[in-house]
Amino acid sequence: MPASSSSTAAPTFRSRIGCDARSGYYAVPRRYRLHLSLSCPDCLRIAVTHSLLALDDTLPVTLLSAVPDGPEGGHLALRPLYAAGAHQHRGPTPAPVLSDGWTGTIVSTHTPDILRDLARRFGDQGPDLDPRDAEEAIEAIGRLCEQDITAAAQRAGEPGTDPVARATALTTLFDALDHLEARLGDRDRLIGDDITLADVQVWVTLVQLDTVHRHHLDAAAVHRITDHPRLWAYARRLTARPAFGRHLDLDGIARRHHAHCRGEEAAGAAVQIVDWAAHARP
Repeated sequence: MPASSSSTAAPTFRSRIGCDARSGYYAVPRRYRLHLSLSCPDCLRIAVTHSLLALDDTLPVTLLSAVPDGPEGGHLALRPLYAAGAHQHRGPTPAPVLSDGWTGTIVSTHTPDILRDLARRFGDQGPDLDPRDAEEAIEAIGRLCEQDITAAAQRAGEPGTDPVARATALTTLFDALDHLEARLGDRDRLIGDDITLADVQVWVTLVQLDTVHRHHLDAAAVHRITDHPRLWAYARRLTARPAFGRHLDLDGIARRHHAHCRGEEAAGAAVQIVDWAAHARP
């Protein structure tokens, strides 16, 4: 059920995929569909996970426009699904969406739940992206990415930010990158020997840091960000894998950013860290 039925706010659907027919939603090939915009970080995480698990024939994907064409960052194509599941909802209709083809309604819009259900309910033939003994570690790296990298980079690059607040945000950002650099000191993966959802989230976070947030940081800050050779080499290795690199829509990311960004371009915009285009989708 949606967490909110407000006519103006986007409702959050939090149903889960169960393990057998006694669940309202249970894992059946081709019953469900993902609706994703690859310029959105959450959608990109889901798309990469979907590819790592080789779910093309099990769970179809509908790709949405890079720049949302509906009100408040929503997609017009998703309006019927939101209206069916949230009492004729007329507010924003954002992606990602996991929909149920049997009922024509939304199962979930909550990225962590969608990722976990893909890994645990549909990932029988693929890698164990969400091992139960690593759940806390994966969640901790997720918080690090969201709070100490993405949110900190946004604060540091916002126009008119107080110098003290900007310096604090940059320190938080650099410390988080230092932590990831240290974790990769003697390993190729962040947790254990195999790829997990943590690697997917860090990769998407680094894509956003280089293609979006870097544009609003000065050259000194970008140089400090670049000074994590193991971390960026790790990002390049993952980008070279088809499950990662083929989902990159660099033009779409740029257009989505410019459509909503009101900040000024800073000196760091000229210093690209990774040649993402070498592996990006056309």
